[in-house]
Amino acid sequence: MKLLFLHGLESNPSGTKAVWLRERYGASVPALDTSTWERARAQAEAAVREFEPDVLVGSSFGGALAVSLLCDGVTNARTVLIAQAAALLGKGERLPEGTRAIVLHGTADDVVPIEGSRTLVGKSGPGVRLWEIEGGDHRLNSTLEDGTLARAIEAVQALP
Repeated sequence: MKLLFLHGLESNPSGTKAVWLRERYGASVPALDTSTWERARAQAEAAVREFEPDVLVGSSFGGALAVSLLCDGVTNARTVLIAQAAALLGKGERLPEGTRAIVLHGTADDVVPIEGSRTLVGKSGPGVRLWEIEGGDHRLNSTLEDGTLARAIEAVQALP
């Protein structure tokens, strides 16, 4: 499996999730210049086109980038979104028909409201699922420790 990780606004390739994904899955983790949406979006698109991932994982701002790439038809990779910020950034409220995605979002996220993920999943097709993490904060590092992220990566690959 080829996994590509798009990090968050204030993160980088040496962040907790990036390192965890690289160690466990050999993930490719491009260093995104998140100073502007346009620059980060172009870098994310270039990384997806070059790496051609089977699974795309995006966290927060990186999740919004992943939603944008899916909506624009750049990729149809199976996707795991972690506390995705697409609605907050005005970058999409629905994923294209046929998308296979699992959205992880903490119920106690005080940075990106969970309502954006509820709306995204509610307006998308049956291949898009929401896993609400009870009491989960924005970083959702607990999903690394308790195996939830690993289960989500396995589950998204198994979606029909």
